[in-house]
Amino acid sequence: MATRIAMYLQHDGAPSHCTRHVMQHLNDTFPNRWIGRGSTINWPPRSPDITPLDFCLWGLMKSEVYRKKVHILEELLINILDVIACIKESQDALKRTTRHVFTRVANSIDVDGGIFEHSLYPCTNSVT
Repeated sequence: MATRIAMYLQHDGAPSHCTRHVMQHLNDTFPNRWIGRGSTINWPPRSPDITPLDFCLWGLMKSEVYRKKVHILEELLINILDVIACIKESQDALKRTTRHVFTRVANSIDVDGGIFEHSLYPCTNSVT
């Protein structure tokens, strides 16, 4: 519980996630600590350049999950769960990704919110 008190939530802004019910839940659970459409802390729409899940996690997960050949759905699920467990244990990789957000936000400001992804190196965190 103490972690959630200090934690901020970055909302993805998907239309289905912006109903009154969802917004009320976010306001109750993360008062003045959620970022996104309809919050007191705005987040640029369609901003994958500064969203860690987009610029790092999904690519990293895909490369790690498919490192082993997958033949059946159960193997895919096992691979996904194994990679998630490794990512959760890899505090250094998570800290590097978090620090990289600051660089990306500064780049976004430099180009006045424009696209800057081409000027950055890809996320190279490893979980193994």
